[in-house]
Amino acid sequence: VAELLLNQFGDPSWKDVRQRFRDGHMSLKEYQEITFRNIQADRATMQSYVKDHANLRPFFGELWSFCQTNDIPMAVVSQGLDFYIEAALEREGLNRVPVYAVNTEFRGGEISYHYHHTYPGKEDQGNSKGFVVESFQERGCYVFFAGDGHSDLEAARVADVTFAHRSLAKFCDEEGIAYRPFADFSEMLVSVREFSKNGHESTNGRQPTE
Repeated sequence: VAELLLNQFGDPSWKDVRQRFRDGHMSLKEYQEITFRNIQADRATMQSYVKDHANLRPFFGELWSFCQTNDIPMAVVSQGLDFYIEAALEREGLNRVPVYAVNTEFRGGEISYHYHHTYPGKEDQGNSKGFVVESFQERGCYVFFAGDGHSDLEAARVADVTFAHRSLAKFCDEEGIAYRPFADFSEMLVSVREFSKNGHESTNGRQPTE
């Protein structure tokens, strides 16, 4: 979604910044703040654009409905910005889904960023998905996590069950982290249903490589 907005409203130089990020010369936090600093749109305009052009993965809504019915905590965990994630959820009538993301404030044409989900002493690194996963585990939750990028790796390392796609699947293979491939949320829905019913989930995930 971030790139959808940057393509439409961002300064043309944002792709150069993205390449520097991909080459390892800056953090995701730095990349995101720099590229959105020059965005040529206000919050309402960008949210409207997201609602017109962005889609959630199939079966996300069904997973949310099942979790709500069965009092199972569920949340979106992202290193992205809250306003566009919330817009994508609102588009599907899912505005009650908790979002752990970068909190933003729009004032005088500028965006302020607030990072509330960080490991102590690592606030300069921005939000941590692993931190959020562990916070749920500390509350006694058995955590199913799904992701598809490099920023999901630290969460995959600590989650009880990981569903991985694209880059995250590659990183899990390299690190020997067990995972289940996914393209949408149907497989996670099946696993969560099974765990809710039986108190355990099947072990047909990919095993760690030696």
